[in-house]
Amino acid sequence: MVTLALSRPAVRPPLDLSGLGPNWYAAVMGTAITANAALALPYRVPGQEVFAQLVWALSVALLAALVAARLVHLSRHRDAARAQLLDEPGTAVFYGCPPMALLAVGYGTLAVGARVIGTGPAVALDAALWTVGTLYAVLVAAGIPYLMVTRHRVDALRANPTWLLPVVAPMVSAALGPALLPHLPAGLRPALFYGCYALFGASLLATLVVLPVVFAGLVHSKLPAVLLTPSLFLVLGPLGQSTTAVNQLADAARGTAPALAPAALGLALLYGTAAIGFAVLWLLVAGTANLRALVRQRMPFGLTWWAFTFPLGTCVTGAAGLARHTGFAGFGVLAAALYVLLLTGWAVAGTRTVSAVRAGRLLRAAA
Repeated sequence: MVTLALSRPAVRPPLDLSGLGPNWYAAVMGTAITANAALALPYRVPGQEVFAQLVWALSVALLAALVAARLVHLSRHRDAARAQLLDEPGTAVFYGCPPMALLAVGYGTLAVGARVIGTGPAVALDAALWTVGTLYAVLVAAGIPYLMVTRHRVDALRANPTWLLPVVAPMVSAALGPALLPHLPAGLRPALFYGCYALFGASLLATLVVLPVVFAGLVHSKLPAVLLTPSLFLVLGPLGQSTTAVNQLADAARGTAPALAPAALGLALLYGTAAIGFAVLWLLVAGTANLRALVRQRMPFGLTWWAFTFPLGTCVTGAAGLARHTGFAGFGVLAAALYVLLLTGWAVAGTRTVSAVRAGRLLRAAA
């Protein structure tokens, strides 16, 4: 008698989320800024708005999926999550990424998604994400330096650009908060306006404290691994984001604090031009270093490649703000050129991430 064995379809084991860290939010940040910067550009081409809307929708989906995965991680792997924050300084600094992801997606919902879901829902979602993201950003900007001083074993002579991530998060709040001002009751607008300036100052001064330490560490000890070379682009983040912030606040001052409007515009133009100038200089340094790492050292792919996206995107929005306020075409050309680099970095990082996940190199399949 012959029996036929029915083969069961292979059941794919669940993903092992035990190693899921806050650095994954960099993918959300990079996707959101690609959408947001597309509509910040002073130029328009056919399909630009539709492209921005599609990328914004992708950023929302990525954020939702990642938040769900992190909730699973925090509930099932509490010891690992605790160690990431308290005992692993190299991972703890990436806690600056989640609030920036929330803020970027929230702003994109208002600036890009309102054309899809309507202004009312977009304002509500942006307000919620900005509030949660700002509280998170302030907590991280104070908490991670506190842990570095009191608990983490770190060596200042081995500092690298990832140390900037916690302190730059409030700058994202300062840059994106003014978009909510027209939708607030008149009595609440001054609180948000001055609050954003306070966030700008807190993040800027903190960056000025950390950045010299980072540069000293780079000069003294170099980067500890070739895979960290893309982190050099993180220096662009506070430069581009602070330029975006002062330009957004200059626009907001006209309606919220008219007496300060001329000074706010002057600060935007003088500070913004200087900061973008240094950003271009550092872009040459970071770009050359990464080209060398790719060609001579065969730098492998890692999540650090997402550093090619968000920092560049902030420089796009910063240069676009300067183009808007000065009328100087050079800033517009700069913004467009930087956006081409952003698109390239986003496409490469995105496709390589998808390939690595499918191959099990970034998230391992659990037995």
